[in-house]
Amino acid sequence: MTEPKNSDRREFLLSVAGIGVLSCMPFQVGARERLPQRSIPRSEEMLPVIGIGSTKAVRQIAMAGTAAIQDVIEMSLSYGGGLIDTSPRPEALDAEFGRVLNRPDFRDKLFIAVKIKVPGKDEGIAQFRQTQRLFGRKSFDLVQIESLVDLETHWPSLKAFKEAGEARYIGATVSHEDKYDALESFMKKESPDFIQVNYSVVEYTAEERLLPLAQEMGIAVLVNGPFMNGDYFDLIKGHELPDWAKEFDCESWAQFSLKYILANPTITCVLTETTNPRHMEDNIHAAFGRLPDEKQRQRMRNHIQNL
Repeated sequence: MTEPKNSDRREFLLSVAGIGVLSCMPFQVGARERLPQRSIPRSEEMLPVIGIGSTKAVRQIAMAGTAAIQDVIEMSLSYGGGLIDTSPRPEALDAEFGRVLNRPDFRDKLFIAVKIKVPGKDEGIAQFRQTQRLFGRKSFDLVQIESLVDLETHWPSLKAFKEAGEARYIGATVSHEDKYDALESFMKKESPDFIQVNYSVVEYTAEERLLPLAQEMGIAVLVNGPFMNGDYFDLIKGHELPDWAKEFDCESWAQFSLKYILANPTITCVLTETTNPRHMEDNIHAAFGRLPDEKQRQRMRNHIQNL
């Protein structure tokens, strides 16, 4: 998940809740229980419902090394997670990240989603080949076209990658509502295995058409931006977690948005981004215990809108 801007997340969580947010509720997760899973509709393969977005952690490799992303991956795997979403970054950073992904205790336990994000057929293929080389893998679990960049050009390439066994699943991503219409048209025309879309207790427009369509067509859904790249924490800063959140075993503001998302059964996995393994653990805990029903979800939306 993306952490709060200009503040330490743990201090922030404690300040908004008044007491230890991470442990104050009666519901407790047992030590290292396995993350709940949901199936990929096309194959029934099971995936953990909380995954890792790697952008921030990989960008920090240049200044801080690989320890942070390694620790976050270890925390995820300790709960039976290990789904990692990536995007091409400078070659030197992806080379370091590739070495992390190929650690003996990581390599065969990860579900790795990669992207193409450059225009041009040859350029897109070259970017994919570079990712294969830097990550030391011939095949990836999921290959996506990021933000629908040059979609019609790249989609035949992704289908060829899948046919050749270089991609197990293929799809496309968006992170802004202005691309929803284009994504909807693409889904109807090409029926991808996966889509990735921004969705949260604040940004829930995807519920109107995209998520029902994905459910109808049997398309797996990854969620990005569950905390709006940190803006969510700015929004709720200074506010206490409502007492009624305990009705669905919610222990923190981070879990408040994650539980809202996970209560939609169409969602396959939520991508959370952090460089702190304890924050990753807090995110993971959102998948345990009760989830809000529709009446509670409406109350959650109203509460956030009224802050």
